[in-house]
Amino acid sequence: MVEAILLAWSLFALPSQSNPVAMTLDVDASDAPQKILHATATMPARPGAMTLFYPKWIPGEHMPSGPIANLTGLHVFADGKEVEWRRDLVEMHAFAITVPAGARTLTAKYDYVVPTGGGAFGSTASANAKIAVINWYTVCLYPMGDSPAAITVTATLTAPAGWKHGGSLDVDRVDGRTIHYAPTSLEMLNDHPVLLGEHFRSITLWPAGSAPGEHVLDVVADSEWALQFPQPRIEAYRQIVREERRVFGDVGHYRKYHWLLTLSDNLGSFGVEHHECADDRVAENTFVDEDTAKRSSQLLPHEFFHSWNGKARRPAGLVTGGYEKPMKDDLLWVYEGLTNYYGELLAARGGLLSAKEWIEELAADALSVSEPGRTWRPLQDTTDSSPFLYTAGGGWGGWRRGVDFYAEGTLIWLEADVIIRTQTGGKKSLDDFCALFHGQNDNGQVWVKPYDADEVYRTLNAVAAYDWKGFFEKRLQSKSMDLPLGGVEDGGYKLAFNDSPNIFAEGWAGGGSLAAYGSLGIHVAADGTIVDAWQGRPAFVAGISNGMKIVAVNSRRFSIDELKRAIADSADATPPIELIVDNAGYFKVVHIDYHGGLRYPHLQRAAGVDDLLTAIVAPHKR
Repeated sequence: MVEAILLAWSLFALPSQSNPVAMTLDVDASDAPQKILHATATMPARPGAMTLFYPKWIPGEHMPSGPIANLTGLHVFADGKEVEWRRDLVEMHAFAITVPAGARTLTAKYDYVVPTGGGAFGSTASANAKIAVINWYTVCLYPMGDSPAAITVTATLTAPAGWKHGGSLDVDRVDGRTIHYAPTSLEMLNDHPVLLGEHFRSITLWPAGSAPGEHVLDVVADSEWALQFPQPRIEAYRQIVREERRVFGDVGHYRKYHWLLTLSDNLGSFGVEHHECADDRVAENTFVDEDTAKRSSQLLPHEFFHSWNGKARRPAGLVTGGYEKPMKDDLLWVYEGLTNYYGELLAARGGLLSAKEWIEELAADALSVSEPGRTWRPLQDTTDSSPFLYTAGGGWGGWRRGVDFYAEGTLIWLEADVIIRTQTGGKKSLDDFCALFHGQNDNGQVWVKPYDADEVYRTLNAVAAYDWKGFFEKRLQSKSMDLPLGGVEDGGYKLAFNDSPNIFAEGWAGGGSLAAYGSLGIHVAADGTIVDAWQGRPAFVAGISNGMKIVAVNSRRFSIDELKRAIADSADATPPIELIVDNAGYFKVVHIDYHGGLRYPHLQRAAGVDDLLTAIVAPHKR
């Protein structure tokens, strides 16, 4: 057995020499409300040493997030007779087995226990009493050493009674509760999650055969109430399809596109991109509540943009040929930064936001990346470190920095857009770069073409001559508190603070909390817990730190409203703000010598500079 394990490990880095593999994967989600999925994977047996692998490095998640801890109940059979397995002690997603001579079929039976809490993206909570999101990589074992692109899988999925299904994966037929999918590669199967739900609605934005092609919102929710989208919002998403495709010269690298939208308060809030769909999850009320909808407006445009930027065109370090091979995230400032810029912009071009609201969102982006950690960790390292920054948690985000290549990427790519427009006298824009770099005239095809940073710089130069390499390297390597506001300022605006709320600056705090970074330098949860305290800001200087809990404000019991009033009143008050805080059972009185009132970020028009931002946010001419 030890020799078999060592032999299997020695083959990990070698390309497959075997014939193409055809396997079946049958998933029974009947018990999804109890948070358990049952799976059976069947494949040709290879007598001798063989290794089964559970996907580890997950495309779109940028990290080794395959939830191996949730794989349970594993039994492996060769021609119906059970064989022993052993997990590799180094690559713990790998299971080594010895297949008896003459065996023709290998079958693995196992369960996936759905987590009830945290995790990374698709491996977090994904099922409740009314909904299940099936990410195939969570329920798949396959022969290691074979490229996922070369493995053909015929999959079935059995849904709970009365539940409907949605997704862009091609369906061959449906027998009762079981959906039979057309054969596809393992790579494409894992790229096509499926929605199941009791409360389900499919909204066709553009039908098959239309000029843009098939674009659908498949929605599951905890209630029927959450599915009642206002018609103007549906029309805005129809327009976003048009606006997004125009950026790329009306080329789409997909046969059809479905947003898989989950509306629930206990299945996370995030998006993960795929070629022909996206796994988008938000709160139950997101699309029926105007304020919540605006705060989440960039999510669907963002993930749609990834079909071009991140899936079809992908950094070379993310194209590995196997789920066991580490990814390199150093170009996420293109992959996610450019996408974040356009996700926000296209939400406004499509009508989900007004031009003024988009400009407010830019101001909120600037505040969010103005944390003190800028002085030691350059933006480039936030991309390089993303596999652990995504899930770091535990406070200290201001000093550690997080995945700032999203919001700061917006500011940098805005500046690039302004430079192109200025250099070309308004004849070209960043849209021209996207059409040249991502369009490629391969309409309706699913493909992957890797790139490196030099190709990005060369293509930008083909649009507008400039020192693009120097431009990006300066901003990626900076260790300065100075923000990259060149696009804001040369676009006719300046960053300013006042006491008028900015919903986007509050929105990313979430959960009824208070993001007081512009004033005290803290984010406070609804119960008074300090989620983060930025070093050097008034609260931290006074002794407040992460994990402490405010129990009283100016001698009154804590509430978010009470704290907000105290901050607002500080502008006209001489005494400091007095807080009583609980530090793991020890209480102390803290005095914060702050007198600036509430401070929210905004962009204000600057005199003597043309307003390019209004031109940028304008919809394309019909």
